[in-house]
Amino acid sequence: MTGCRIRALWILNNQDTIVFSRRFPVVEKQWRLACKRENESSSGDNLNSIVLPLLPTDSELAAAFLERKKREGSARGFGIRVTQSVEGSDSWVDDPITRHIISLFISKEEEGVKFLLWPLVLHVKGHYYILVLPLVEPQHLKAYERMCRRSDCGNSIGIEESLSALLFDLPCITGAFMVGHAIGDVITGDLVEPEVVISAAPSVGGLLDSLTGSIGISSISARAKPVAAPVVASTTSGAAVAGAATSDAPKIGSRPFDKDALRTFISSSMPFGTPLDLNCSTISAMKVNGFSSSDLPPADLRQPAWKPYLYKGKQRILFTIHETVYAALYDRDEIPDVLSISGQVNCRAELEGLPDVSFPLTGLNNAHLEVLSFHPCAQVPEQGVDKQGVMFSPPLGNFVLMRYQAFCSLGPPIKGFYQLSMVSEDEGAFLFKLRLMEGYKPPLTMEFCTLTMPFPRRKVVSFDGNPSIGAVSMTERSIEWKIVASGRGVSGKSIEATFPGTIKFAPRSTQRLPSMLRSTQGHISEDDSDIEPENSNNMVNVEEYLMEKMNKDLPSVDLEEPFCWQAYNYAKVSFRIVGATLSGMTIDPKTVSIYPAVKAPVEFSTLVSSGDYILWNTLGRCPFAASPTVQRKDRK
Repeated sequence: MTGCRIRALWILNNQDTIVFSRRFPVVEKQWRLACKRENESSSGDNLNSIVLPLLPTDSELAAAFLERKKREGSARGFGIRVTQSVEGSDSWVDDPITRHIISLFISKEEEGVKFLLWPLVLHVKGHYYILVLPLVEPQHLKAYERMCRRSDCGNSIGIEESLSALLFDLPCITGAFMVGHAIGDVITGDLVEPEVVISAAPSVGGLLDSLTGSIGISSISARAKPVAAPVVASTTSGAAVAGAATSDAPKIGSRPFDKDALRTFISSSMPFGTPLDLNCSTISAMKVNGFSSSDLPPADLRQPAWKPYLYKGKQRILFTIHETVYAALYDRDEIPDVLSISGQVNCRAELEGLPDVSFPLTGLNNAHLEVLSFHPCAQVPEQGVDKQGVMFSPPLGNFVLMRYQAFCSLGPPIKGFYQLSMVSEDEGAFLFKLRLMEGYKPPLTMEFCTLTMPFPRRKVVSFDGNPSIGAVSMTERSIEWKIVASGRGVSGKSIEATFPGTIKFAPRSTQRLPSMLRSTQGHISEDDSDIEPENSNNMVNVEEYLMEKMNKDLPSVDLEEPFCWQAYNYAKVSFRIVGATLSGMTIDPKTVSIYPAVKAPVEFSTLVSSGDYILWNTLGRCPFAASPTVQRKDRK
């Protein structure tokens, strides 16, 4: 987060009321000085070139945020230019990133001025909107203002200024996103650390137990300290139904968060507006436990910020490579299937003192890495064709040592197709043909596999059909097929599974949208919906209207994000595989070295789980990214 400084941050609730705000005068003074230099260097008679060094009050910012929601159609905005866009707005820039990096027009009635506040990083977490304003140069703000008034559309190749190029010059944007996500975790109580799979013996507890007990690691042989209190009471939100469309707006009924805990976190993690350490667990532990003379490091070593306590106890190192598989399977000649892996190396180093740990990460050649990033504690001194040397000074507790994007060297763990054909208005016939773990050999084991057919816009009345393997259950909005149940893993063999059947839906009812939307979006006829009519006093928001429009087969270019409204028929697969990675990445425990040398066992494990693993209906519509066509001229 080098170079990131925060001018201010705000938290709004679902009634668009600011419930918390914080300004950093030290950073704001730097902004005023930068504005003064910029204004002095600009032409004095050009009022449009003057940058106002102002910050809004809470009421002014809340009013501007509400005005933007009404103008852009939702809290995040359209992101692309549509007929409702006005010159000077974020959607006029015509870049999807403006859904997450927004601007607000602030009106100060007392001074009689109106100015643009940008860049505001918007993060929606739970029931709250989090706005973070990082420090940029006035020239960057001027560049964005020019983009908001261009007549052309989008970031075309060859133009002088583009939002992507501008953001590449602003590393503070990345830091602001990290701040927003960390604050979101604090106010919602979502403080789960990365998972490290171990098999351990009982212990007497301690500080590290308190930091990781929530994720099932109950055996940590550390020096006993008082148990750290949680940063904030955890709030559990209802799980969303698979395939259901969600709105940008948080839901009503939010619980208040612990403002004292948030103030402590901000003061400790980003003193004077400069983010230093955003690890919520570490900062909470420091608040509760403090420091003692026994925590002092050796005189010749400097203690890093990410390790405020020195470990004492039985020493060992734990590594877990956790990979998440994403897939879009079409079973069409004209559309290629898509398969990718997002992986991370989780680590826990229970080592006394401040040692350095190094090892070679092998399997890079088979993995075909696309993206590779490391924790700030790591150094990468050596890189070969098929191995990556890594050296790091381990922090406290569980942490993500490395993240990467890779290809699946073994092929899809689940192949096959899904077909659904509507034989009438309320009845359809479907067919699944799948092959599991084809080409996968021990020690790879699939622990469970479940397939779900979601129908977010229809109510399922009944279904008929018997799968060749597993069991089937039904809910009001989906059908679930448990192909491999937990406790009955599949290893060393390929399984073929088929499931033909029919499904019946409840008849569609008619629901008229409110006149408010008819006046806003133009003429709207009665839309078909099987959702029960709501109270006439309730307002249907724009997102729900767009979902209805998608179901009426309107052109997708007229919609905000056509692929997010679940208008397509698909099935989603969930599974878990253990034994090895699918990319080929691995760590040999025998090659791990520690300096100064110490006898510490090294444990290594792997975990593979499914992300969005989608089977699109072969007989229906499906979204996909078109590949560019290359024109070739034949040489004579």
